[in-house]
Amino acid sequence: MDMKKRIHLELRNRTPSDVRELVLDNCKSNEGKIEGLTAEFVNLEFLSLINVSLLSVSNLPKLVKLKKLELSDNRISGGLDVLAEKLPNLTLLNLSGNKLKDISTLEPLKKLDHLKSLDLFNCEVTNLNDYRESVFKLLPQLTYLDGYDIDDREASDSDGDADGVDDDDDEEGEEEEDEDGEDFDEEEEDDDEVEGEDDDEDGSGEDEDGEDDDEDEDDDDEDEEEQGAKGEKRKRAADDEDDEDEEDD
Repeated sequence: MDMKKRIHLELRNRTPSDVRELVLDNCKSNEGKIEGLTAEFVNLEFLSLINVSLLSVSNLPKLVKLKKLELSDNRISGGLDVLAEKLPNLTLLNLSGNKLKDISTLEPLKKLDHLKSLDLFNCEVTNLNDYRESVFKLLPQLTYLDGYDIDDREASDSDGDADGVDDDDDEEGEEEEDEDGEDFDEEEEDDDEVEGEDDDEDGSGEDEDGEDDDEDEDDDDEDEEEQGAKGEKRKRAADDEDDEDEEDD
């Protein structure tokens, strides 16, 4: 797929100014040059052009917000002066697997004041004596060369990423998750309180039922006593009648 068509597909009904990241890896460049990328991508922060057979970056548009540029596995041998002119805020540049042979070809990168990380893996320039010392001396603004600082300490993942890209989105997502979690906890607490109140009411109802049962039992006992007393009276009355009949005889 050619680069121009790939850019059109990557837009996905967005305008160029809406795009912050653009990946054009493995597509075909036009005679070794960038094609279809314009200065309309004013908010672009990350651009990847890995293995697109680039010979030059001379027609790169001005992208003042671009922070990370991936150019590995191409055929670039020089002409890097355009990067400082077109990408003044670049912090990470990957030129691994290109045709860079001499330290002098890196001279234009001195003008990239914000450049913190530079990768030159599999470039012939890495075979030179005192390669690392020479590059750090030439580019004092660098923090990492090929993933390591001047004291051979490896870069962390956060240092290797372009500053600011996707950080805001991640923070917003975390805040939303926290808010949702708090709401859920509050709802659970409310439900527990309601259930507790229901249990108390049920318990009160049972107590009242128990009291009613006790009262019913007391009433039954009183009825039995009254019936017993009446039975005794009837019996005495019958005995008195028998005594009277005997006297008459």
